Amino acid sequence: MMRIRIGTRGSQLALWQARTVSELLTSEDLICEIVTIKTSGDRLQEAPLTEAGGKRLFVKEIEDALLDGRADIAVHSAKDMPADSPEDLEIAAVLAREEPWDALVLPNGRALPDGGSIQEALQGPGLTIGTSSIRRVAQLRRLLPEAAFAPIRGNLDTRLRKLDDGQYGALVLAAAGLKRLGAGARISARLPLEACVPAPGQGVIAVQIRARDEAVRARVLGINDIETAAALHAERALVAGLGGGCQMPIGALAQTLTADTLDLRASVFAPDGSRVLRASALGTLLDPESLGRRVAAELLAQGAADILAVI
Repeated sequence: MMRIRIGTRGSQLALWQARTVSELLTSEDLICEIVTIKTSGDRLQEAPLTEAGGKRLFVKEIEDALLDGRADIAVHSAKDMPADSPEDLEIAAVLAREEPWDALVLPNGRALPDGGSIQEALQGPGLTIGTSSIRRVAQLRRLLPEAAFAPIRGNLDTRLRKLDDGQYGALVLAAAGLKRLGAGARISARLPLEACVPAPGQGVIAVQIRARDEAVRARVLGINDIETAAALHAERALVAGLGGGCQMPIGALAQTLTADTLDLRASVFAPDGSRVLRASALGTLLDPESLGRRVAAELLAQGAADILAVI
């Protein structure tokens, strides 16, 4: 009987992800054990991510547990993973992507009126939108120039309670996380690609292993979704090509067009929303990294390095 220890954060969403991977892997000859690891990001709940050190704080200790043998695999939200993972670790499998869009959440489950726009719903003086993502803020400033933005941390229940208590006029969260935690009904509107390009890896659950652990690799390959894996590798290659991290104002989404064609669209934004660079290209599912590097090169040619250097 083989046993696999799954390293994960202890948040609601992280545990949901780890349990889902456990259920997919468990078989007659394999059992899974979930190992909860408290990360620096979890300990610094009140600090904005840009001040606390970025989203690497959510993965470093879990990767350390994988490297030192306390865990056999690590399960992450792919959007939290830096492009420069330790060389002794690799993403061996990803689950099928949940919808990648960002979602607008209004107080007390309020929906947009029929035919109403996001701009109309968020009119009014003193409106504060809660989000801890500089990528979202950079894009939404262009859509909602009069709105104020404030960071918000904590698990989903905490964020929704703060919204419903009136501390925020709206939240912008990943639709995938809301749906996975059974809060899909709280989505007031999905932000279209033209309004808010998702984070690279958004909606993807990644399974990380030690690069030389062939026995574990053989097991996790059975749950790998090939199309999602190609999309994720294209998006991560783009971020690596830009020299950026997961807390940078970079948006990217790769989607399968045909059985072997991948469409990658990406954007880089000035934090104040004053400037936006866009690029896209088609590539093959067999070489997604090349596609990511090509789109990164196009953005760099437009001046993306100057924007990212400021961050």
